Amino acid sequence: MSFIQYTSIMKLNLRLGSTVNERRDKSKDLEEFINILIKIKSKEGMEDFLKGILTPKELLEIPNRLKIVRMLKKGVSQHEIAGDLKVGVATVTRGSIELQKGRFKNV
Repeated sequence: MSFIQYTSIMKLNLRLGSTVNERRDKSKDLEEFINILIKIKSKEGMEDFLKGILTPKELLEIPNRLKIVRMLKKGVSQHEIAGDLKVGVATVTRGSIELQKGRFKNV
């Protein structure tokens, strides 16, 4: 193995290793976020937390995503949902795919 091949492999290993570590860190971060949400016991506390952590645009987008899921569950077509809610078809499709995976049982 040449020196160039060896250094290329080592660089790739470093990148892959950091990617794995980044995913592990993001997974821990998500777990921490979920635990914080679970600890919030009141509507006022949840609203205060969400207003503090999300932008005004995000505060509007998340309820809109729930509308997408509800409409999909009612059998409304993806194109109709996209038109009614003024979102891209890809956004509606994402909700549909997640619904097919069995998510949103509580919605």
